[in-house]
Amino acid sequence: MKQAALEFATKAHADQKRKNSREAYIVHPIRVAERLEQAGLSDEVVCAGYLHDVAEDTVYDLEDIEERFGKRITEIVAAHTEDKSKTWRERKQHTIDTVKSAEPEVKYLIVADKLDNLLDVEKALQSHGESVWDKFHAGVELQRWYNESIANHMTDGLDQQDIPDFFTEYAETVKRVFG
Repeated sequence: MKQAALEFATKAHADQKRKNSREAYIVHPIRVAERLEQAGLSDEVVCAGYLHDVAEDTVYDLEDIEERFGKRITEIVAAHTEDKSKTWRERKQHTIDTVKSAEPEVKYLIVADKLDNLLDVEKALQSHGESVWDKFHAGVELQRWYNESIANHMTDGLDQQDIPDFFTEYAETVKRVFG
């Protein structure tokens, strides 16, 4: 199933590039899925890692994912999929609200995704400086609000033994990037 999810995501994201680099977009979902797998999470969560941006950023939708990968994977992906008809702030507030109360699998996916995104931003800041923020729909202060809010709420409702190590890495990265 994981190989099928990787292949489908690769097809869906063909010819797309990352915002702050020239690398193929699929590198991001691969890193997210690998982080989830390294944390020992279920195959369903790993598949959701590969597929997490498909409905949001490609011609495929949640129905396509459900048809190929079933209801459970689609539920995890759907909980993390933004409604692009809403404003940036509304979409990000929805993600923060989701992190506060979501089931663990959804939290894992969201934090793994945000960690990978923020590590890319950190690398771009080192190479290109503060002009990196010009490429975002919201500036550094709103990005700080968003990432700090996720870091502040990502462990809500989780028992200590259910918190993967990459949550600590995310919190540390937020501090490094935003001071």
